[in-house]
Amino acid sequence: MQQVYDEKVREKILFEELENGLKVYVMPKKGYTKQFAIFATRFGSNDSKFIAPGDDYVTEVPDGVAHFLEHKMFEEEEGSIFEKFSQLGASANAYTNFTTTAYLFSSTENFYENLKLLVHFVQNPYFTDENVEKEKGIIAQEIRMYQDDPNWRVYFNALEALYHVYPVKKDIAGTIESISRIDKDILYKCYYTFYHPENMVLFAVGDIDVDKTLQVIEENVRQVKKQGEIKRIYPDEPVEVHKKEVVQNMQVSIPLFNLAFKDTDVGFGGRNLLKKSLEVQIGLEMAVGRSSELYEKLYQEGLVDSTFGFDYTGEIDYGYTIIGGQSKDPLKVRDIIIKAFKEKSFLDRETFERIKRKYIGKFLRTFNSVESIAYSFINLYMKDIDLMDYLPVLHQINFKDVAERVESHLNEETSAMSIIYPVK
Repeated sequence: MQQVYDEKVREKILFEELENGLKVYVMPKKGYTKQFAIFATRFGSNDSKFIAPGDDYVTEVPDGVAHFLEHKMFEEEEGSIFEKFSQLGASANAYTNFTTTAYLFSSTENFYENLKLLVHFVQNPYFTDENVEKEKGIIAQEIRMYQDDPNWRVYFNALEALYHVYPVKKDIAGTIESISRIDKDILYKCYYTFYHPENMVLFAVGDIDVDKTLQVIEENVRQVKKQGEIKRIYPDEPVEVHKKEVVQNMQVSIPLFNLAFKDTDVGFGGRNLLKKSLEVQIGLEMAVGRSSELYEKLYQEGLVDSTFGFDYTGEIDYGYTIIGGQSKDPLKVRDIIIKAFKEKSFLDRETFERIKRKYIGKFLRTFNSVESIAYSFINLYMKDIDLMDYLPVLHQINFKDVAERVESHLNEETSAMSIIYPVK
């Protein structure tokens, strides 16, 4: 296996690409009692239109297939995979987002047996007309639950405001109507397209034997030929925002808001995407973080509370910032924040250096937790970013970089507002 060692974090990651195209990464952590493995595919809710390798036609599937597939993968003819992990003393889970589906477990014993189970079940789908129909009712219930969640709705309403046609505006689980059109043939088509080892990655971390880990994976993964590139088809998204404001009334006691900013500098991954993401996050921390003057002002005036926060999502083909929380006057909060971004008085070198040191410390603490390492690795990997590039890229960011990024990204022209008001 190839080895990458980082002297500053004193950690190493070993890598091997198998003959079938699966990328395997192992990080040994001597003395740790917990082990963690995550098996992920580049297939998320955005991937509903594509040309599969070997096809000369476009396949378009209903919204929600990636999430539906994640649900179904845990079911086998003999029963539930969760029970098998539990019997081996492990805790298993999975998640689907806009770009990724991942299956994972954490354990303190029987690591290799659990790893074998993980590789086996993700490589062996079991779909029938009956179990697919049964799942529709379960997922429909989940969709209704999210539709009734004000925090979920204020977030997706913000994405609806930002985006005209890009699929990130759609709910990850789809709609009750879209999942009603899913059948086992659609699931198998997506499975064999996106769950091919060449489109997947497996990351394992803990006090584990590297050679034995690789052996278990090689013995249990599907022995198939590489399939070639999946051509994903996404619509051309206009630069401007779709709507300036989306308002909804729900059962809340205090209004909820998301002030969103559309990132128009997109179309690249790797170190450049990492650098951009860190510049935005540092700029946001300086502007509206808990130690900022703006946050203190908003809090002292009773305009925000402890729910106030921010987040930047930076992917290869899209990106956005969300600033939000509860407020008795969301529009006033928006105006104050927009004014602050125009004036840029929060941009000073001393604050920049302090926040940059904070981010360095935060990254180094990641290596104290096998879960944090694994989630960070997969999140960055799906953007073509190497985990070990994080510190070098962070160190090269300067004050001017952050000031220019704030100027280009956090401006009124690219902003939209989502508000949930109490039902009158």
